[in-house]
Amino acid sequence: MTPNTQSQSTPDHADSAWWRGAVIYQIYPRSFQDSNGDGIGDLPGITARLDHVASLGVDAIWISPFFRSPMKDFGYDVADYRDVDPIFGTLADFDALLARAHQLGLKVMIDQVLSHTSDQHAWFQESRLSRDNPKSDWYVWADARADGTPPNNWLSVFGGSAWQWDSRRRQYYLHSFLSSQPDLNFHNPAVQDALLGEVRFWCEKGVDGFRFDACNHQFHDAQLRDNPPAQGGEVSTVRADNPYAMQQHLHDKSRPENLVFLERLRGVLDAFGATSIGEVGDENAPPLMADYTEAGRRLHMAYSFSLLTANSAPAHVRGEVEKLEREIARTGGWGCWAFSNHDVPRVASRWSSDGQPDDRRSKLQLAMLLTLRGSVCLYQGEELGLPEADVPFERLQDPYGLAFWPEFKGRDGCRTPMPWQADEVQAGFSTAEPWLPVSAAQQARAVDRQQATPDSVLKTAQALLAWRRATPLLREGSIRFVDAPESVLMFERRLGPAEAADAPLECMLLAFNTADRPVEVPLPPAWQGARLRADTPLGGGAHLSADGLSLRLDPLGAAIACHAADSGIRSR
Repeated sequence: MTPNTQSQSTPDHADSAWWRGAVIYQIYPRSFQDSNGDGIGDLPGITARLDHVASLGVDAIWISPFFRSPMKDFGYDVADYRDVDPIFGTLADFDALLARAHQLGLKVMIDQVLSHTSDQHAWFQESRLSRDNPKSDWYVWADARADGTPPNNWLSVFGGSAWQWDSRRRQYYLHSFLSSQPDLNFHNPAVQDALLGEVRFWCEKGVDGFRFDACNHQFHDAQLRDNPPAQGGEVSTVRADNPYAMQQHLHDKSRPENLVFLERLRGVLDAFGATSIGEVGDENAPPLMADYTEAGRRLHMAYSFSLLTANSAPAHVRGEVEKLEREIARTGGWGCWAFSNHDVPRVASRWSSDGQPDDRRSKLQLAMLLTLRGSVCLYQGEELGLPEADVPFERLQDPYGLAFWPEFKGRDGCRTPMPWQADEVQAGFSTAEPWLPVSAAQQARAVDRQQATPDSVLKTAQALLAWRRATPLLREGSIRFVDAPESVLMFERRLGPAEAADAPLECMLLAFNTADRPVEVPLPPAWQGARLRADTPLGGGAHLSADGLSLRLDPLGAAIACHAADSGIRSR
């Protein structure tokens, strides 16, 4: 990637729609690069490795929380929204990172956790002092029932009651996550104003956007009504062995009042030309995502956990994309897709056929992700096909894993240090013992080794990202799925006037075989006699039948077809 020659730390917001179809590279700062030898990644470390990110051809970076925090949930428990935690550096280090990213043509998005804070935040420290202090109702406080039990049956995502007793106030406070992460009371306008001020602070620093954590947890039912039990067949966003999955979460999250707050939030973002992506963890995510991203009114993009599960079946992928497409057609919204992030096992292991990573499958997964309609979040190391790391119990850090061990080992396996050099101590991540152990399986797939290997997952990722960037059809076009054998995901991408759908400006048919065996795929009538394109990173994995009526896909093979009369998909 050729670096952008602009050197200002404040970005040019002229291209206000850059986020539509963008690829956003997620950086987990604790595990990206350690610059000072304490075993923990930091902001200067990110800055030092931005050339690698730019070389991928992504549009932006999303940096997980680096704010001052007691780190009970590794930064998702914020104690000061306006300061950098010393383990990550300083505000000056962030300014330097922002300036370097903009020099390289990368937008910078930061993680904002608005639904809750740390119990060490000054707001909560004041709120818990009494029932009548100025911030007494900045958090969700409630009296015990007559028998001393919590006010209702709401549960924490991390297990157990969502209510924690506070002996000073002699009341319970709500925590949707850890007991050290009290929920803010969004029914109080002063709380909303204060949080919008925190967002404005970073906008004024020049960030290009925000990823809003747990953004459907920002309101609760003011009447504190009990949640009903889960219905049979309901799909939960958490593990089945967690009691949280046993309820319909009608009253503790995804409340309609949130839509009004998101409109206020959008007003702040628009004043600075900043963009946004929301994390929506809900059993009924597509309608929420569509409402949350209603064109021009609320968030710009949203993503859910629907493709972050163990279900890799093409029918599941198709179903989730089609559900969102139907909903955003109603609101003019915009989706974002991810196969991996810091909360779930890495996709190279999660979607493997036998639990073992396979570079061919990793390449196919990247190709599928980068050709879906919508924007994309790419998690650090996904471009290397990194497998899930096996972290022994004595090295576990994640409170979620410690609570549910051994049935669930937590999220540490996807958070281990990024492997930069295959033959260096600690894979080039640090000169010290890292906060989580370096995985030998991941170190063998280090950046330097893959950069020197022409057919590596990294080289394929770079080629796919360059192709996506050069092909407006992939960033802007519509999507329509086509029936195919069970192991095959097949869809059309089109770009052109809606009224000319039968003769679009550009059109391609993409097919992905997720099986370890060849598959014969009948071509839809409109595509019989089409030709295969060999000028893309997906070329060479398929063959047309002699009569042009079917397509033979190699094991883990992919193909792109265009109409025989076309000379190829045009780029702009």
